[in-house]
Amino acid sequence: MSGPLKQAPLAGMKRAGTSRRTLPAWMGELHLVRNAALCFVLTLLASLVLLSLSTAYYAREAQQLEMARRTRSAATSLFNHAEAEKQEIRAYEPQFLALRKSGLIGEENRLAWIDTMRRSQEQRKLLPISYDISPQQGLQVPSSMVIGQYRLRGSRMRLRMDLLHEMDLLNLFDDLRQAGYFAVQDCTLKRQAAAGGGSEAPPTVGAECELLWLTLGSMAVPEAGRP
Repeated sequence: MSGPLKQAPLAGMKRAGTSRRTLPAWMGELHLVRNAALCFVLTLLASLVLLSLSTAYYAREAQQLEMARRTRSAATSLFNHAEAEKQEIRAYEPQFLALRKSGLIGEENRLAWIDTMRRSQEQRKLLPISYDISPQQGLQVPSSMVIGQYRLRGSRMRLRMDLLHEMDLLNLFDDLRQAGYFAVQDCTLKRQAAAGGGSEAPPTVGAECELLWLTLGSMAVPEAGRP
């Protein structure tokens, strides 16, 4: 009876030792590194959060920098455009003022035309002049001609007068050019038969001409009546 009883405890001890040896040895030492592992995990999480925040901050700053670059580029473009316009104004302002003073730019001045015609007739001793002026109309210009916000306008004037000689008509045109810009559209001269017996020299030529007075004005065309 003593033999079997002794063998039973030995078998139990063998099974207990076998179950203990199945666990890894390092698991029994986890408590030694638990604080270090927890600190590592927290540090890793904090690093990931900081990395995410840094990436978002970098993207936002990069976007703001790009917007600042575009704003600067637009401002530089506007500044260069303004400087170019200033240079053009300095270069062309004298010509613009001269054209406006001469009557090409701005509203037409029919009174100046008529006054100039009257003075020319008095000073050059011209024969009576009759005229009529049509309402002002807009004119078409070639597409290659750049006139900006201005529009070319024209008013037709028909002149009828008797001449002692052809130079009377040319002298009248020279005087009228002081009142504005015009183009001679048509001019018909008819020689008249000389009538004798008068104390004054009779007219030798009858003239009928059509002039087109030109102005550059704003896009809106005002109504033009007879003077």
